[in-house]
Amino acid sequence: MVEKVFSMGLFGMQAFPVEVEADLSAGLPAFDLVGLPDTAVKESRDRVRAALKNCGFEFPVSHITMNLAPADKRKEGPIYDLPLLISLLRVTGQLRADLHDSVFVGELSLGGELRPVHGVLSMALEAARRGFRRFYVPFANAREGSVVKGIEVYPVPNLFALLDHLRGGTPLRPADPYRPDRRTPPVQPDFADVKGQAQAKRALEIAASGGHNVLLIGAPGSGKSMLAKRLPSILPEMTFEEMVSTTEIHSIAGVLPSDTPLIETRPFRAPHHTISGAGLSGGGSVPKPGEISLAHNGVLFLDELPEFSRSSMETMRQPLENGYVTVSRVNGTVEFPCRVMLVAAMNPCPCGYYGHPTRPCTCSEGAVHRYLGRVSGPLLDRIDLHVDVPPVDFDSLSNTEKEESSASIKARVDAARAIQLARLKGTGVRCNAEIPPEQLHEICVLESAAEDVLKAAFERFGLSARAYDRVLKVARTIADLDGAEKISAAHAAEAVRYRTLDRKYWKQH
Repeated sequence: MVEKVFSMGLFGMQAFPVEVEADLSAGLPAFDLVGLPDTAVKESRDRVRAALKNCGFEFPVSHITMNLAPADKRKEGPIYDLPLLISLLRVTGQLRADLHDSVFVGELSLGGELRPVHGVLSMALEAARRGFRRFYVPFANAREGSVVKGIEVYPVPNLFALLDHLRGGTPLRPADPYRPDRRTPPVQPDFADVKGQAQAKRALEIAASGGHNVLLIGAPGSGKSMLAKRLPSILPEMTFEEMVSTTEIHSIAGVLPSDTPLIETRPFRAPHHTISGAGLSGGGSVPKPGEISLAHNGVLFLDELPEFSRSSMETMRQPLENGYVTVSRVNGTVEFPCRVMLVAAMNPCPCGYYGHPTRPCTCSEGAVHRYLGRVSGPLLDRIDLHVDVPPVDFDSLSNTEKEESSASIKARVDAARAIQLARLKGTGVRCNAEIPPEQLHEICVLESAAEDVLKAAFERFGLSARAYDRVLKVARTIADLDGAEKISAAHAAEAVRYRTLDRKYWKQH
């Protein structure tokens, strides 16, 4: 007789149902596990055997065959310990319960306790979509699963509590549905702490309003990192759908904090420049999200941009354009979303003082050329705003008056985003930076004087078609901040000004 229980599997972001089947047959004692399991799944046999014996249950002296279906999809990780054990108890007659609408995942300790696993949110979403009513997970994963509507998530501390519940004894209480609390906004670094740098603050306000990428260039100590770290404080609040999709990625990657069932603030990821291309874009034999996906719906900050390897920087080109990363492996192709705002910071030369008003640069022209040449033209072309961050003068630093707060800037950003959401309603586009080419000229309507400004800039600076489109989107965002219906000459001129810095540095070399 064959008994089965249901579990879930993961491949990239996609969860899929798994049937865990158990069969006992005559012959020499053996424990065969089939269905394309990886090493961690094969080791489940030893954990299940030890947990059964240590909890006082009978381990059958028979030929045990357990199958994880569908057999053509690779099963990974220790998440199948619990469903394997439940299926084995059922086939040996030690557990009788109707489990047709239940799903089990969890790693077992040798003593029968359940340890947390990765990817519970994705599995809960798929289980609810498939019509399952009950989802049994390790106690530490229950709050994460409780985010999903339409399915009861049961926190399981150990095997004894679960079996007592399934046999009709002391019931386990399903986790209370989790909903985000927007009443207490998180404490974040504030723009009020940044002295001076009005132009850079203005550029970051535009970037936040339209979801644009930014490059900050300036000498050491001018405040580039300080400005970038305060960008999340002026970004619009996340929607519930954005929270769920962001949390899914962090859960699959295994970096979701145990006390955080749902990520409610936009991520800010700042990987070190020694990171590999796979670490940035994602990969591995078992594909996992990289830093660019972990920053989904938030900010990816690359400090000291030229210090990143060329291959790492170039892996970002397609994801920045498409909003997703494709990782291809023998077992299949995985897509990880990565709708991010890229904020990069760099010095203009190795010593950092090329073009400084008071400190001389000690680098040779060749050294400056090689340093700037580490950042390719195609990558620069995908960054909407190039911002010069000059040194802060003494008067600004010694000024005791408070600068404008993040809350004040955020109010303008929210107003501009509201205009964009109303305009783009029903298109699937969330902000100006995501406007597709076929809708660009319909949405970015120019006054005749603005058209003249853009034409002159296109001819003078030799802008590419991509650069022209991005200038147009930035101009649309500046017009939205002003509440203007059409893009004026002033809006276009300001947008062009943010595309001339690469000519200042790179054109000369």
